[in-house]
Amino acid sequence: MRDFCGGHGVLIEATGLRLVRGDKLLLDIAHLRLGGPGPTVILGPNGAGKSLLLRCLHGLIRADTGQVCQDGVPLNKIQRMRQAMVFQRPVLLRRSVAANLDFVLRRRGLSRSARRERIADLLATGGLSGRERQWARSLSGGEAQRLAILRALATEPDVLFLDEPTSALDPGATQAIEALVMRASAQGVRIVMVTHDIGQARRLARDVVVMIGGQVAEHGDAERVFGDATHGTVRRFLAGDLIF
Repeated sequence: MRDFCGGHGVLIEATGLRLVRGDKLLLDIAHLRLGGPGPTVILGPNGAGKSLLLRCLHGLIRADTGQVCQDGVPLNKIQRMRQAMVFQRPVLLRRSVAANLDFVLRRRGLSRSARRERIADLLATGGLSGRERQWARSLSGGEAQRLAILRALATEPDVLFLDEPTSALDPGATQAIEALVMRASAQGVRIVMVTHDIGQARRLARDVVVMIGGQVAEHGDAERVFGDATHGTVRRFLAGDLIF
């Protein structure tokens, strides 16, 4: 299978991001620099701002102050077109499995024969071969999430943002999605993923961002963070303590 893209060289930076709702400060990111091949995994307790940060990096939410840059340029429409995002609950079109993929590929200008070949290629990658004609919304939770990820990868993004893609899935479905994510990463897609599962982060992450109270409490190489985090609250969180 061909490479999806060449996103390993993408540099994403967030500087001075602050997001306030009412009297509550939800995000306060002085500086975050995501470079290298990844995957990057964003961890933290509930309410830490993980998903908000992901949406800011993708341009879905505009922070009150600060900016997000990609490769040194403030995030713009063209750069966003080179990104893709998959949410915790997959959003699928009311049509067949193949038609969900064809919708994306047609917009990219591929011929009918090229679309058929690419759809078969993608479905084989995601373990969904033979499901072309099945109604997409009749898939199981894990299958639906794999289709959502495949549809995102069909756009050949430089960066793929994943927000809790295996939440509430059983171990088998989780393993299939993790394998798909790691294959995409190995083929050049820059993965930035939110998860609440510390075990999953240990399995997937090249580098880890740990958020506490809307701030980046720790960021660095996964082996270093998991083995010798410098922030006391982060050490407690990684040890399984309840953090409020």
